[in-house]
Amino acid sequence: MAWAIAAAAAGVLHSAASFHWASGGEWLLWTLGERIINSFGDRLWLLYPVAVVKLLAAVVPVWLAVKHWPGALVSRGLCWLGAVVLILWGGLNTTAGGAVLAGIVDPVGGYDRNAMIGHAWLWDPLFLLWGLALMVALLRSRRRS
Repeated sequence: MAWAIAAAAAGVLHSAASFHWASGGEWLLWTLGERIINSFGDRLWLLYPVAVVKLLAAVVPVWLAVKHWPGALVSRGLCWLGAVVLILWGGLNTTAGGAVLAGIVDPVGGYDRNAMIGHAWLWDPLFLLWGLALMVALLRSRRRS
């Protein structure tokens, strides 16, 4: 259960940031980058649905684990899909962002350093951690024959 809670904590942190920005908060907003901030303008409230989806994706697996995985084939399958997506998204973007920041990759047209730092060092590693913790929780909660 500890791994499911760790996964949920990572997801809740992601969700909390989205709720904060949607509500007009500016803490760590710079980590999104100028392009995203400018494209949303005064419509950051549009992050509310994103925040709700993240929150549900974070807490539903814990609830399912507590309930001993009702509809295990579907519920565990969806959680596995989520874990794989989080691991791939977080892992690939953390690696790519790190490569850009290290000067290994030089994007055509340049890049927003603040956004790259935010994604390579904070948001994408948090996605990766979320996915890895969820995967371990799923592995440790499987039924043994």
